[in-house]
Amino acid sequence: MTRTEITLSVNGCQHTLALDPRVTLLDALREVIGLTGAKKGCDRGECGTCTVLVDGRRVYACLTLAVMHDGATVTTVEGLADGTDLHPLQQAFISRDALQCGFCTPGQILSAIGLLAEGRATSEQEIREFMSGNLCRCGAYPNIVAAIRDVAGAQ
Repeated sequence: MTRTEITLSVNGCQHTLALDPRVTLLDALREVIGLTGAKKGCDRGECGTCTVLVDGRRVYACLTLAVMHDGATVTTVEGLADGTDLHPLQQAFISRDALQCGFCTPGQILSAIGLLAEGRATSEQEIREFMSGNLCRCGAYPNIVAAIRDVAGAQ
């Protein structure tokens, strides 16, 4: 089996990996590096539970090959907190009760961080539109939108 060596900076730590070129970024994060925050939901890019940030941009990790991101900086939910201090969006999700089962929460939070960085959180409608690629089967959408608005308003 042919393996390709790549280097990823994940949550501030360098990882040199020898991977089958067909390995998705999601599988590299979960199965090789051992970070299970990004979830494997549909494995087709339809639910957003696998959302991570690659060089600051929102990416469905199940739809991209790890080798495509050699040298990239990847942020997962595990890299958001600063010690015991939660990222403002993590705290807002807790404060607004924007999670129920929690399965979609990591992808929702990473997508929301990307959304805020893109400057696309100026209204409830805009938040809903640009978060539409992240599904919540529990229906916590109003609380998710409220959490994002709280953080957007604090910036």
